[in-house]
Amino acid sequence: MSMPPLPIDAVLPRLAEALSAATTAVLVAQPGAGKTTRVPLALLAAPWRADGRIIVLEPRRLAARAAARQMAHLLGEDVGQTVGYRVRMEAKVSARTRIEVVTEGIFTRMVLDDPELNGVAAILFDEFHERSLDADLGLALTLDARALRPDLRILVMSATIDGARIAALLGDAPVIDSPGRTFPVQTHYAEPDPLLRLEDQVTSAVLRALREHQGSALVFLPGQGEITRTAERLAGRLPADVDLAPLYGQLTPAEQDRAIQPAAAGRRKVVLATSIAETSLTIEGITIVLDSGFRRIPVYEPATGMTTLATTRVSRAGADQRRGRAGRTAPGVCIRLWNEGQTAALSPFDAPEILSADLSGLMLDLAAWGVTDPGQLVFLDPPPAPAWAEARALLLRLGAIDPSGSLTPAGRALARLPLHPRLAHMVLAGAEDGDAQRAAELAVLIGERGLGGDDIDLGRRLDRFGLDRSRRAEDARNLARRWAKLAAGRSGSALSAGHHLARAFPDRVAQSAGARGRFRLANGRQAQLDETHGLAGAPFIVVADVTGSAGQARIRAAAALEQTELETLFSDRIETTTSLAFDPTSNAVRARRQRRLDALRLADDTAPVADFETAARLLSEAAMKRPEALPWTRDQKTLRARSSFLHRQVGAEWPDLSDTALAADPHWLAAHLLGETRLSAIKADHLGMALDSVLPWARRQDIDRLLPSHFHAPSGSHLPIDYEAENGPALEIRVQELFGLDRHPSIAGGRVPLLLVLLSPAHRPIQTTRDLPGFWRGSWKDVAKDLKGRYPRHPWPDDPLAANPTSRAKPRGT
Repeated sequence: MSMPPLPIDAVLPRLAEALSAATTAVLVAQPGAGKTTRVPLALLAAPWRADGRIIVLEPRRLAARAAARQMAHLLGEDVGQTVGYRVRMEAKVSARTRIEVVTEGIFTRMVLDDPELNGVAAILFDEFHERSLDADLGLALTLDARALRPDLRILVMSATIDGARIAALLGDAPVIDSPGRTFPVQTHYAEPDPLLRLEDQVTSAVLRALREHQGSALVFLPGQGEITRTAERLAGRLPADVDLAPLYGQLTPAEQDRAIQPAAAGRRKVVLATSIAETSLTIEGITIVLDSGFRRIPVYEPATGMTTLATTRVSRAGADQRRGRAGRTAPGVCIRLWNEGQTAALSPFDAPEILSADLSGLMLDLAAWGVTDPGQLVFLDPPPAPAWAEARALLLRLGAIDPSGSLTPAGRALARLPLHPRLAHMVLAGAEDGDAQRAAELAVLIGERGLGGDDIDLGRRLDRFGLDRSRRAEDARNLARRWAKLAAGRSGSALSAGHHLARAFPDRVAQSAGARGRFRLANGRQAQLDETHGLAGAPFIVVADVTGSAGQARIRAAAALEQTELETLFSDRIETTTSLAFDPTSNAVRARRQRRLDALRLADDTAPVADFETAARLLSEAAMKRPEALPWTRDQKTLRARSSFLHRQVGAEWPDLSDTALAADPHWLAAHLLGETRLSAIKADHLGMALDSVLPWARRQDIDRLLPSHFHAPSGSHLPIDYEAENGPALEIRVQELFGLDRHPSIAGGRVPLLLVLLSPAHRPIQTTRDLPGFWRGSWKDVAKDLKGRYPRHPWPDDPLAANPTSRAKPRGT
């Protein structure tokens, strides 16, 4: 049948010439040029094709099916004849098929299964600007396969891409530019109201746009949740001639097809879509685009090994792609829900997925290809080292690779399954347990939202899926059967969804964190679900999918796990430890026995204290927080003060035994508390033994020589010296006991004079001095005169140096 002219037609001769002269080329064609459908059809007649197939890669199943249908329509044929497609859970190809449109993940399996790509003449990478991980991997493997197939044609096609950079990657391939056919599009900006939810702002903008403009509308929203809530708000408020159609990846193929079909005659439609509608698709009749400015993307965190869905701003390139949807078939209008100044702050392009993705699948595929170092292949952007290291750690944990990075037998079994390594491991483990089919069906549900319903509980979804007799469910079960057959295994009893999921996500086994709906994962992260959900009260679950940041992570898919299942699955990883801690409530060291699975605490019970060395250390640390409260004897306090004085006055060879120093190094007491667990058990004997170890007998003799504990007064009294006094070593003594002493008392070999606190007969201070001879010569007379009247029975000589020292009063009658 005749084909209507499109802008791409003008460059098709140059493209044919380029691929005849060389094996690689880059086609940069603007939106609406017609590259997706016209280029493969034009290459059918190329002499170099012979009878080989042309493989066209599309980033999404929706785009693959739509492209195949359009090409088949242009040829006047049904899909599956000259043009066919192959996507997950669906294929329409035949022996006649020469143009095969496949999703990028399907192509990865094709090239891994057949590195020579037998029967394939050309690989066309469409919409390469999206830079999906599968597209980058597919191109790297295809370029490497040219060693086996030097005649293989490789064409990279895109609307917004750095053509020169791609051309260099392909070995200086020719770059062919094609203008698009776009009609004028007016751009309007609507300042968002921060107090309104996004769905409310979009609803108001849609209703206003339909009143002010003609044609159908395409509305870009971040994800399925926002689409559902916006549809609920629009229900009953749209004009009578307007139909509503959601469009996102989890819809059935029939539902997606209805969304992209033109509106019925005399009617308009509003398509609520995710970024799935940014490229590859032309929806007839769309003249209004309303852009929320957001998109939802998976973001991988190497530190936790988790991929979460994050809502981010659209890039400028993405915003331009969305805007262009309004001018594909007629002049249109684009309404952006942000102010114009914010456009310049948007990122120029979307980041390549390889820079923010979980790379474990990539690493497994490369290992299956025989490559252990990604530097051995040609990537437009090399895989980041942190994500690569985390992928390696996961594959080692799964036993898929050996320390050199080469595939193990288990890894080869994983690589045969077209699944993420976690899910492949789950299916293979299920096969060993005799439940491969159920494990495979669970793997399908994880990748296909909507099958079995939208419940967060994957166990309930799995049960409902078993009762679903729709075409989509039958296709999914057939796919699961193929995976189960690849895994082989024996027959056995059915296991729970949680049991299977724990095999795939051992780091995401989660335990209730106390509050209903809040869970702690084995990797240490926190996540939550609505407290009204049936899983909210489960003691243990396995989390398969989360969204949001660390503090606000929401569980999107999970299943309950019985503790008995957990104990069986992870018996080799559960650690039993006994920990000791000082309990300030009881002032004692307590022991607790815990059983843990990574960050999860499975049991926590009291236990007898058996590690007496650790208990003594903890008790010592607790005691030394208030060393002044311990039962020190007077002699022990004096000894500590004397040693601390020498430390300050003489040097560090003398230990500092002050309260502050003891608190800073509490372990000096620990060795003498073995067998004790309570503060009240610490006695003076324990303290004495500890002091003996710090100050052995020989050192104490030195202390007694340098710093005697007592002063031998001329009166014969034996009086203690206070080494803890605020103003230095001090001696309190009644003044009469010093009569006849013409030298001031001192310590440390006469280097340190004592501070004498001279007392009255009633033991009240009358004078302090560090110069006793000066006192006798100076103020003694005034002191004696004052005290003589108050204490007439005590001697108050005019010359104290000539008087005899005494500790007694004069006898009565003298």
